[in-house]
Amino acid sequence: PAKKKDIRDYNDADMARLLEQWEKDDDIEEGDLPEHKRPPAPIDFSKIDPGKPESILKLTKKGKTLMMFVTVAGNPTEKETEEITSLWQGSLFNANYDVQRFIVGSNRAIFMLRDGGYAWEIKDFLINQERCADVTLEGQVYPGKGAEESEKVKNKTKPEKAKKKKDGDKKPNSMKEDNRATKQREDL
Repeated sequence: PAKKKDIRDYNDADMARLLEQWEKDDDIEEGDLPEHKRPPAPIDFSKIDPGKPESILKLTKKGKTLMMFVTVAGNPTEKETEEITSLWQGSLFNANYDVQRFIVGSNRAIFMLRDGGYAWEIKDFLINQERCADVTLEGQVYPGKGAEESEKVKNKTKPEKAKKKKDGDKKPNSMKEDNRATKQREDL
């Protein structure tokens, strides 16, 4: 028993209801859905190498947006960081990788990938650049060619985490030393 209204008398709420009725029966293609509503891509377990945990991450991130942090070596200004990362982005674009770049500090940028399955290939490209200090991907820090030797040693997986401490004494600041984001914030 809905009353028939003249279209000229419709207000915003009536228009919204009308739009909902039209969209209710529409078939939306899977590619047009937002990422969080898309069904996950099926994982082919035959391609997973149990010796390489990166292969599992590569398959689970396929088709999903992923971000990686890139640090430029030396003490570049924000403009130099912009120019250097722009060159890297251009090289990746020429290799058909869809990458967006956001500068987040004087020597740091975020590279956002539409398809996270390519993240490890892009990481390999970036760490081989002369001015790349490191790349952070999925919480793992990979030292680049431009990293100082002390940084390369510090950024590798820490063997003391695997060892059990015999003395039982812990450094109160050990969390701050391991967390690069915290350390950089303190430097500011």
